[in-house]
Amino acid sequence: MKIYGRNAVEEALKAGTTIDRLVVQKDMKDAGANRIIKEAKDRGIKIFFREKTALDRECEGKSRHQGFIAEVTDFRYCELSDILAYAEEKGEPPFVVLLDGVEDPHNLGSVLRVAECAGVHGVVIPRHRAVSVNDTVVKVSSGAAAHIRVAKVTNINDAIAELKQAGVWVYAADMEGGSLYDADLRGAVAFVIGGEGRGVKRLTRELCDGVVSIPMFGSVNSLNASVAAGIVVYEKVRQDKAVS
Repeated sequence: MKIYGRNAVEEALKAGTTIDRLVVQKDMKDAGANRIIKEAKDRGIKIFFREKTALDRECEGKSRHQGFIAEVTDFRYCELSDILAYAEEKGEPPFVVLLDGVEDPHNLGSVLRVAECAGVHGVVIPRHRAVSVNDTVVKVSSGAAAHIRVAKVTNINDAIAELKQAGVWVYAADMEGGSLYDADLRGAVAFVIGGEGRGVKRLTRELCDGVVSIPMFGSVNSLNASVAAGIVVYEKVRQDKAVS
C-alpha cells in the first residue's frame, strides 16, 4: 500500500510503521522535509529522490503527494478484543466508534482523524460493503491511521453484542433518536455511525441500547458520517471532562 503526503509519511515513521520504500521529491529541502528524510535514513529505509513529474505519475492522480510517497506494508487491522484490552491497559472505560457501511474513503479517513484526536480507543468497520483503510484513507487521516486501532469485523451486529457483553453502552446516531445533549454519555460508550445516505440499519439500531440524534436547525437535515462522528464523540469528551 502507498501513502501520500508529508503528514501521513511523518506519522507513519513516528508510529514505527514498516516502510519498504520512500520516494522524495528532489527539491524538498525545508526543515520539515529534512526531518523526515533523516528519520527514514536512521531507520535504514531505502530513499529514492525523484523529479516531481515522477511522483505525479506514481500518485496516479489519487491525491496530492506533497513531495513524499511511501510504500508500506498493508494496513494491519486488530480484533475488537484488542480495542477493549487497550482501554483496560490505559485504565479507561472503553470508548469505541463503529461505522455501519461507510463507503467514502474521505469519510473514513476523517473519522479516524477525529477518533484519534478525541482519545477513542478504536474504530470498528465491517468487512463487506464498506471502504477499507486504503491509501486515500491514510492520506485524509493526516497520519491518524498510524495511531488508531481499527478492527474489521464480519458483522457489526455481533460487534455490538460483544461490546454490550463487555459492559459498554452502545448508542446509534440516528435522526429518529432523542437529543444527543440529553443523553448521559459518561463511562463506557460506543457510537454507531451510519453510512452515506442510508444511516444506521434498522436491525442494528434496534440492537443498540439507545439512539441519539444531533439537533438540526437549518434547511438541510443530515450530516455526513465524519461530521456526525466528530459531534457525538466530542459531546462525550465534554461530558467526561465536566465530571473529572
